[in-house]
Amino acid sequence: MSNLKAIKRENTSSGSNNKLRSQGLIPAILYGGKNPNQNISVQMKELKNIINSDTFLSKVLELEIEGKKEKVIPRDVAFNVVSEEPIHIDFMRIVAGKKIILEIPVKFINHPDSPGLKRGGVLNIVRRKVELKCPAENIPDEIVVDLAGTDIGTSIKISSVKLAENVLPTITDRDFVIATVASPTIIKEPEKPTEGEGATEGAEGEVPAEGAEAATAKDGDATKKDEKSKEGADKKTEEKKPAEKKPAEKK
Repeated sequence: MSNLKAIKRENTSSGSNNKLRSQGLIPAILYGGKNPNQNISVQMKELKNIINSDTFLSKVLELEIEGKKEKVIPRDVAFNVVSEEPIHIDFMRIVAGKKIILEIPVKFINHPDSPGLKRGGVLNIVRRKVELKCPAENIPDEIVVDLAGTDIGTSIKISSVKLAENVLPTITDRDFVIATVASPTIIKEPEKPTEGEGATEGAEGEVPAEGAEAATAKDGDATKKDEKSKEGADKKTEEKKPAEKKPAEKK
């Protein structure tokens, strides 16, 4: 458990808070339990190692204010949009007997002992954090998933994970998946044609050039026109022919 020293702050104006930040302090507030909310500040250098970790917002800390120690948990951190430095932290008191809902990070162990991963399988992580309902005095730092014995096609569900006593997932209506060991994805590149192959294909099935296509099309059109003209001429000739007279019948 990490220990932090905090200083009470009476002035909460923005100017006063900016002055604290320039001195390497982060303005914060402590709330929860039966005690009133308290405005405090903490040293940035004491938080630097843990504030950017995945477990920070679920990590129990011991906060010391003027010699009095309290167990707290960070609930929210505000960052400067430009410098990305923390500018404010909310701490909540841990009250024994109470339950807290937290997102706990998932940690995977024993990768070399997974037959599926050894054969080139891929660990597909579905949930990097799981929301749990925990007793205030029994908050896990992380959820440990053992990959030993997992083969390709294995689905690791929440029911297969060992949780601490009285620690339960907030999702209770289904046995949800945390991760799977999937088959490797292989992208096969198309084969490159050998030298001369392109020329042979061109010779066998040559595609006529645009000019040649145009010429062929024109020849076809001309042929069709000649045929139509010929048909028209034949029809006119037939129309001009006089009708044949029948020979007069002999009396």
